[in-house]
Formats: sequence, C-alpha cells, structure tokens
Amino acid sequence: MLSFNQPALYQASKCYVTWGAMAHLDPKQVPSKSKPWASLATQDFVHRVDLVMPQEVFELVQEKLLQDRPAPTFRRVVMSLHDILTGDFFTEYIKNGNILMLSEGRRGIDNVFYLRSGTLTMLLDKETYERAGLVGKPHGVKGKRGLKPRWIVEIDLTTPSMVKGKKGFDRLLYASKNTLAAPVTWLFCNISSSIPYPDPLTQSSPTTYTCRPNVSQKMDVLIPKLSVDADPESPDDQHHLEDYATELYEWLSLVRLQSPRLRVGDQIDPYLSRYQVPEGAETGKVCTISWQGFLAPSWTRQTLIDIILAVPHTAWFAFSATTFTKGLAGDNVECTILRLPESNGQYLMWEVKAHE
Repeated sequence: MLSFNQPALYQASKCYVTWGAMAHLDPKQVPSKSKPWASLATQDFVHRVDLVMPQEVFELVQEKLLQDRPAPTFRRVVMSLHDILTGDFFTEYIKNGNILMLSEGRRGIDNVFYLRSGTLTMLLDKETYERAGLVGKPHGVKGKRGLKPRWIVEIDLTTPSMVKGKKGFDRLLYASKNTLAAPVTWLFCNISSSIPYPDPLTQSSPTTYTCRPNVSQKMDVLIPKLSVDADPESPDDQHHLEDYATELYEWLSLVRLQSPRLRVGDQIDPYLSRYQVPEGAETGKVCTISWQGFLAPSWTRQTLIDIILAVPHTAWFAFSATTFTKGLAGDNVECTILRLPESNGQYLMWEVKAHE
C-alpha cells in the first residue's frame, strides 16, 4: 500500500493506494475484514456512489442493479435531540442500533450530531460543551489559526445503562432538554429490512426521498491502459506505480464528471486546461451509473457484490463511494475500486482520507 501525500504546511487529506487481488466471492460468506470490503465498511454516511464500466457490459449490470433492485430511500425530518432520546422512537430505533442519522451543520463551525450503530456522537463548541455538562474530549487538529476549540462526546445508547433512571442517561436527557433543546433537521436511513408498526417516525412528519440512479451511456472517450506491470519489491517500479495510479485516478475522476477533456478530438486551449490523457490510450465507449443521497455503507457493500457477480471477470469496472463533507475545507472520505480486466481479480483501490 502506498501513501501519496504532498508536502504542505496544512494538509487537508491523504490518498492511500492499494494494489491487490480479490479472492473468489461467495455471496453467502463475503469477507468483511479484508480489503476492499473493510474500507467500505469504515465509511460512515455515504453521499454519492458512482459506477464506471465499458458500454458492452451495461445490459448485464442494468438488469442486476436497476431492474431487480429497488432504489434506496432516505428521509428528512425535523426533531430535537430530546425527541430522539425519549418515547417509542428511542426504544424501537435507537436501542436496536439499526438506523443512521446525520444532523444539519458544518463540522468545525456548527454543533453537529450523528447516530451510527446506536452510538450518539456530538461535535460541540466549547461554550455548548461546558453548559451541557457531558463528558467528552478535545477534537480536531491543534494549533490551527482562527479555529475555536471543539469537543467530541460519544455515547453508546444501546448499553443497558442507557435507560431513564440511570445517572449517565438522566444527565444526557437534562442536556437535551435544556442546552441542546433546539429542533434540528436530520437525514434518516433505516438499514434494517423491517419497520416497526406503528412507525414512531411518522409523528414528526418526515419527507421521503428516493435515490434514483442517473445513467449516462455511450460516452466516446480515450481509455488509458488498464493493467499494472510492476514489481512491488523494485524501487523503480514503485515510482512507476505511483505515477500510473495518480494518472489513472485523475482519469476516473474526469469520467465521473463527464468531462469533455476525455473525448476524442478535444481541442481545448492549453491556457484553460493542460490535462492530457495518459499515453497509449485507445478510443472506447463507457457508461456511468450514479446514486446520490443519504446511503448506508451496507448498501454500497451489497451493490459492489452485485456488480462483481454481474460483470464478467474479463471486463473492468470502477466503483466509487464518497461520504458527506468533513471539516472546514470541504474534504470527503472516498473509496474508489478499479477491477482490472483479464487479471484474475486484480484491483487498484484509492482511499482518500480527510483530516477533520
């Protein structure tokens, strides 16, 4: 695994590249601790998923992903933190730990809350943290100019001690009723296949959204060489692999953006753009499928499984999952997986990790 980082005083994010091989995939026993599966599982709240593939395999993927599977959904709801910690919503959703919730706000500026696997995380400014009277720890990189100190509070609400009458939970209820009492807009995603009846969320009048896929077909582009000929033990080959992975990731990013810089015969003024497709590129047709909204890591994992089973092992594809913005610089956590063609499951994976 290689770490590609630029020497800068204020580093916003780092990119780690892995070159490996996928083992035979058993849909009933998918590995969870090995890459690339572990990388997808570590993402918290996915905002966008992109699939890039050659046009000739689109029909196979279309049947598996667009026709046989319903589009993912999520909800937008306005609730106070106290509403979440009380009543049927707490017992039916929070205690089971099968939902994802993300509040409005910018990390590093506003007070932000999120729920994952039953754990409540609160990113608070110093004044709010002191008034809330909760136990937390300092958060963020120290020494940044112009940034106020932040605090993070993490509470596992699924533990038996998190019930009314217990000292720790009563303290949290008091803070939610007094210091953190303002209504907040949340994004809500139920990762379980079952919905409690009656649904306690309906009392807050949520708005439901469907993440319908956006499909772009038959894009004529220049496709670079999609193969790795390198010895990981050779220093010269490591340098070559670093350059090749950087160029290939840039090309995939431009495909996802549907940039005209990749099209055959593009004649942009070099003063406006100096980008050039890597040498040895050939003309071909590609298509993209994109989902955007509030997506669960479990959904992205199952989507990748369906793609691997649908696409022939001789064909290539690129799968990207991008999280919501983190930090003041608008950084995201992103994982992009490119399965190389006719390579016995070899893949390249780029992991962009932001510093909060």
